[in-house]
Amino acid sequence: ALIVTGCLAERYKDDVTGEIPEVDVCVGIGKNGEIVDIVNEALKGKFENRYGEKFELDLNTPRILGGMPFTAYLKIGDGCDNCCTYCAIPKIRGRMRSRTIEDCVSEAKRLAAGGVKELIVVAQDTTAYGTDIYGEPKLCELLAELCKIEGIHWIRTLYTYPERITDELLDLINREPKLVKYLDIPIQHINGDILKRMNRRGNEKTLRALIEKIRSKVDGVTLRTTLITGFPGETEEQFTELHKFVKDVKFDRLGCFAYSAEEDTVAASMPNQIDEQTKIDRMELIMETQMTVSAEKNAQKNGSTVEVLIEGYDDFIKCYFGRSEADAPEIDGKVFFTAKRPLKIGDFAKVNIFDTIEYDLLGEMIE
Repeated sequence: ALIVTGCLAERYKDDVTGEIPEVDVCVGIGKNGEIVDIVNEALKGKFENRYGEKFELDLNTPRILGGMPFTAYLKIGDGCDNCCTYCAIPKIRGRMRSRTIEDCVSEAKRLAAGGVKELIVVAQDTTAYGTDIYGEPKLCELLAELCKIEGIHWIRTLYTYPERITDELLDLINREPKLVKYLDIPIQHINGDILKRMNRRGNEKTLRALIEKIRSKVDGVTLRTTLITGFPGETEEQFTELHKFVKDVKFDRLGCFAYSAEEDTVAASMPNQIDEQTKIDRMELIMETQMTVSAEKNAQKNGSTVEVLIEGYDDFIKCYFGRSEADAPEIDGKVFFTAKRPLKIGDFAKVNIFDTIEYDLLGEMIE
């Protein structure tokens, strides 16, 4: 039996089985808690699409880890209240729903007991965590509790909203050794008019001030962001502002996407849609610039020592590889290094960096 679930199944419901005959059952996000029963029924030949209310989504059920056994994502909430005009998530997954601090800590303890050493804290907007159930953001309180868990070595927070990054959060990251000095802040754009049309706050001035504050308060912080080029109405001048910002600010990590009109979003029906090639050309120029920035930043790490979470061994080039605290899984680079003795995957190693290749670092383990 072939069962489809997630955002696609939730958004298009019965259309999926109609358009893709190979699919036997579609399961909406509100029924994921019943997935075992649904699978058992499907194996008996009972094919019935199942949907529930979004608020029925159970975030507290035990999970089976599908990736590296020493790294796990901790989902602290689901849904989003930001309602950016280019994004369909609020319509698909509903409003922000946070788990309690107790539930999050309980799962994190189970993960640590199972050998997890790196927690990656995620939600559609991690900085909004707790506002729905506690009446105010509680990310700092949650992170402080997670830091108390024995066995957890790194805690990484992704998807923070620029205007919700507080001094309290920055101070906590700076003083707590388990919180990696890494902030993922998708700013999307820096032009005030574009951001307003995206239904986002801020402008170039406020974003420059935020980045300056982060770097002044968190020593050695790694900053990652995400940008969109070709949003409806983006002029050449507005894109030039964005491009200059990327060159000036020099993010450590950056991803850029050409705007894609998401069905049933406000932005999809906006006037002055940008042609596809222009969107792609602008995106490629941003990424070319970032490649130069990344190369310069990596070159500055020559001669430094970094702590690396060992992820594997490359038989072709005969060396180990892993990530430093400056690298999130899948989206950032890696550290390739040699060692004079066999190492255990999932352990940490101190590595002296002596060279770089594109987004990656090369080094040798320090005994």
